[in-house]
Amino acid sequence: MIKTLLAYIIISAALCACGGKNKANDTAGASAAEPCGPVFNADSAYSYCAAQCDFGPRVMNSEAHERCGEWIAGRFEAYGMTVTRQKAVLRGYDGTQLKSTNIIASHKPERKERVMICAHWDTRPWADNDPDSANHRKPVLGANDGASGVAVMLEVARLLSSADSLSVGVDFVCFDAEDWGVPSWSDVRDDGNSFALGAQYWAANPHVKGYKPRFGVLLDMVGGQGARFYREAFSMQYAPGVVEKVWDAAELLGFGSYFPVENGGMISDDHVPVNQIAGIPTIDIVPYYPECEASSFGPTWHTVHDDMSHIDRNTLQAVGQTVIQVLFSEGE
Repeated sequence: MIKTLLAYIIISAALCACGGKNKANDTAGASAAEPCGPVFNADSAYSYCAAQCDFGPRVMNSEAHERCGEWIAGRFEAYGMTVTRQKAVLRGYDGTQLKSTNIIASHKPERKERVMICAHWDTRPWADNDPDSANHRKPVLGANDGASGVAVMLEVARLLSSADSLSVGVDFVCFDAEDWGVPSWSDVRDDGNSFALGAQYWAANPHVKGYKPRFGVLLDMVGGQGARFYREAFSMQYAPGVVEKVWDAAELLGFGSYFPVENGGMISDDHVPVNQIAGIPTIDIVPYYPECEASSFGPTWHTVHDDMSHIDRNTLQAVGQTVIQVLFSEGE
């Protein structure tokens, strides 16, 4: 893997414009025949992940949540993005009124042809999958489950701010209120809609009327140690061509071991309302740990151990560089 990455860095020292005009609703286009776009900096992404964690758990209605949201929006603005703060009061499963802010950062908003990259930025209020039941009502720091996806997007945005060979506009959508779903210790029955509240709201009320990018890519828990990203079932149902595009790009770059061509589970995540309500073909890059007894999402999922000590720069690199490849493979 080190030799492959070094070879890629040499190839990618200069930007290259790549062809391919097929749209996502056809076959999503073949990936470019060679690596293209700037080199993703995993150290930079790691620092963005740590910066979010420095605010503490970004639980809905907390000061840490509000401060971190403004920091995220400010970073995107510093990289020349046009930022929209979509505010709404959403109702949690328990009736709690959640002060939600979806953060949308647009690169080259004047361009008609667009791609959407998204992740959630809030964190789980309860570590209800922790092996120690004494932690089940403690908040999750969310280094992987929340911060990692935003960190990858911020690093991509930083690189786009100085890139001039990208043919499409890009919208980075940070969904809020994803993780206020029914906890395992609650007596409330989950109707399947208690998670992804911010994405549900955005899908019904997009930041631009009639918003229809070519496709979307959701980044969820993309920094964990030992992560492998299997092909998620809803992604295969709604956007198989986009799955093929992303997995081909990862293979081309030498990251095929992170993106096995194998099917994973069916995950109710932010991409589901984006597909079902907004009608945007969107896939989920989400880890699958088939041998993990604690959770198929990995050993730190919804535990107090989801912290920076379990974030792997190599995982961030594999996902971030693959996203870069996908974006710079898009033609006019």
